[in-house]
Amino acid sequence: MNYEVKHNPEASRFEIELGDKIAHADYHISGNVMTIFHVYTPPEYRGKGIAAQIAKFALNYIRANKFKVIPQCPYMHGYIVGHKEEQDLVN
Repeated sequence: MNYEVKHNPEASRFEIELGDKIAHADYHISGNVMTIFHVYTPPEYRGKGIAAQIAKFALNYIRANKFKVIPQCPYMHGYIVGHKEEQDLVN
């Protein structure tokens, strides 16, 4: 299932609303580098590809804005390792 990922710059995160819960990827920006330090999916929604949708959206945003990424979060690091086409974004 595809969910709508939104960029919430005020909260420095990308997110998907899941009823009364939110899956998200938190980041901070320094210059032209975005460090993604946490990806979270509520336990009852795990295993449905939600974190992958957020990761893809975030990396598309990073590419479109000519940023580089530091994937501090183990999930984001693993996502990039598994998607060779995204590895050029790593700082």
